[in-house]
Formats: sequence, structure tokens, C-alpha cells
Amino acid sequence: MTIRDWPATERPREKLQQQGSAALSDAELLAILLGTGNRKADVLTLCRELLTSFDGLGGLLTASAERLMKHAGIGPARVNQLHVVLELSRRYLKWQLTRSEGFTEPKMVRDYLTTQLRHQPREVFAILLLDSQHRLIHYQELFSGTINAAPVYPREVLKQVMQYNAAAVILAHNHPSGVAEPSQADQRVTERLKKALALVDVMLLDHFIVGSGDPVSFAERGLL
Repeated sequence: MTIRDWPATERPREKLQQQGSAALSDAELLAILLGTGNRKADVLTLCRELLTSFDGLGGLLTASAERLMKHAGIGPARVNQLHVVLELSRRYLKWQLTRSEGFTEPKMVRDYLTTQLRHQPREVFAILLLDSQHRLIHYQELFSGTINAAPVYPREVLKQVMQYNAAAVILAHNHPSGVAEPSQADQRVTERLKKALALVDVMLLDHFIVGSGDPVSFAERGLL
């Protein structure tokens, strides 16, 4: 039995038209994106297999092209489709953060930083440069390092602040181990950068650590 033989209420495209995108599962949404299956499975079965193999939608969208193409039914064109979806989500979140209401939703900041940093195989240190109304001006990944460390230089952070005339900054980095708890080194770096930014009258609003769960906020932990 092919998808065409299924009841209309169970076919992803018809379900989308009748009930809206929120009613669809991850596999059903992915099936609409990919369109067809492979010789061994219909598209919905293929998508369920992909989500299982890659530990969910996040793992699938951030997987490397090489790893994706090891799965039957995934070639260069489909790799491009998946990577475009991730990039669109990043750009949508960035667009939201450039608007005045962006920072009224802390979850939006977390989501944006998660899409930028969670998939990185090594530790990456980034900054969000904000204007006087705390709208996003620019996101910049400044430093990268080994799997568990990235050197951070305050002068480079200050160069970016001055270049974009930022009024406030949010720091962020990932922990590839998946554990987002702040280390003593993380706290020392944060304090150094806070003092350096204060010299040019720029406020440090927060520092987020991205791991496998929800990003940890220094401000919420009382560490700023």
C-alpha cells in the first residue's frame, strides 16, 4: 500500500491542508519536505527511520552531509534541502531578534543560540552585539578551540563592540560534552569580559552555555 492508498486524514499533505502544520508530527512534516521515499520504503517510513537514526529532528538537521548520505534514500539534493531548512530557521530567529520585541522572549534567544552552537563539534565562543534598545545588531563567532576549550581574548571582543557601535553584549559558547554547567574557567572569563566592557560603557547582559539540554544563563544563575 502506498501513501496514495491511505485514508485522506492520514496522508501528510491532506492532513496539512485540513488541520494545519501544527497538527503534523516531525515525520509527517519531513515527509512533505522530501516528497518521496526510496525503493524499500514510502516517504513517511523513510522519515521515521531518519528521525530514529539521527536521534530526532535536531540531530538530522545538524548532521554532516557525509553522515546523511550514508543513509539509503539521502543524496546531495536532499542534504541540501535539510540544510536549507536549518539555515531558514536560523535566519528567522535572527530576524526576530533584530526587532524590538525579540528580547522580551528569552526562549527565542536560547533557540537562536542552540541552532548556532549545539551542532558544533568543538567549543566555539560567540557574541551577540545589541543596540541601545537591546535589539540584535550582529552575531559573531569569535573563537574556536579543542573539543573542550576555546581561548578568549577580551581585546577581540572589544574590537567587535567598537566596530558595530554596540551598547550591550550577550556572550555564548557551547560545551560539546553536552553538559552545560558553568566551569570556574567560564566564570573567570565572564568576569574579565564584564570588566573590559565596562571600561567602554557597554553592558554585559548575559552569558549562555549551550549543551544538550536547555542553555544555561549566567544571569539567571546570579553569576553576573
